[in-house]
Amino acid sequence: MLSEWIELSLEDATPKSRSGKLPGGTYTLHAAGILELSPAVRRYDAHASVLSVGIHGNETAPIELLGECLARLEAGLLTLGAPVLVILGNLEAIRRAERYVNTNLNRLFRRDLVETGMEPDRARLLMHAVDTFFARYPERERLHYDLHTAIRDSRYPRFVVEPYADAATHHEQWRWLAAAGIQAVLHQHQHSWTFSHYSKHYHQTQAFTLELGRALPFGHNDLAELAPMARLLEALLEGREPAGAAPEQMVFFRVAHELMRRSHDFRLCFADDTPNFTEFEPGARLAEDAEAGPFIVEGQPLSVVFPNAAVELGARAALLARPTAPPD
Repeated sequence: MLSEWIELSLEDATPKSRSGKLPGGTYTLHAAGILELSPAVRRYDAHASVLSVGIHGNETAPIELLGECLARLEAGLLTLGAPVLVILGNLEAIRRAERYVNTNLNRLFRRDLVETGMEPDRARLLMHAVDTFFARYPERERLHYDLHTAIRDSRYPRFVVEPYADAATHHEQWRWLAAAGIQAVLHQHQHSWTFSHYSKHYHQTQAFTLELGRALPFGHNDLAELAPMARLLEALLEGREPAGAAPEQMVFFRVAHELMRRSHDFRLCFADDTPNFTEFEPGARLAEDAEAGPFIVEGQPLSVVFPNAAVELGARAALLARPTAPPD
């Protein structure tokens, strides 16, 4: 069933059974796109992990990557040794191959959410699923990897965003991510209400948003490039220690500014195909907004990440970052 779970979820089809056995444990379907894996025997140092994909519907490589890991588990090539919650985020957006339907799901993960509609309702359901899952394993180290792909090229095609929160990131996470092929790290500077931020802020979880290359349609992803990441996910499923590498092989950045779209008359002052982490020197004009005015780089160079002029009013149009030293 696991090998078909993604297809069944996207087809809105009712499976023959909502629970069953798999090598090393059992599975339970809690709701559409929400799958819990429960080991018969939890390995001593196994994490309670949330693995989420498809929060943006046009980011398909993580969906395919996680689907292959689940298929290997069902085939007996892996043995479940850790509790894992697997989430397909925005099902309707995935079906439409669009980033979102009405609003960006990855800005809605906060407990005081008052918005209504399909995506806010989905955010509430996913938050409840995470709350319930972590409550079942209070003694376990908690982990949440929210897997994405970026809408543009990047100087570092595989990078992670560390959400802002009081909970410190453990050094082992940097080692695991380095061994999994991550090339750069972006430290957030304030609350952002993304899915990974939700887990870190409310549950003190080791949590990251992982950007695994460029967003492409289903069937067009080169998963061979993500083989090191697949090995990390498989280690988490089996509850064993993932491979590690020196964090210093990754490049670290910290967000210094956010560009916000304040008016309809807004534009970014660089080409639409500008790659993530492109650096702009002092004096460069990066944005013009009828309400906020122009944004000009001052003092030290800034690198642009996630630029998107077509965001909703009041939403972030880009992050601006500067290099920082690797964690001690």
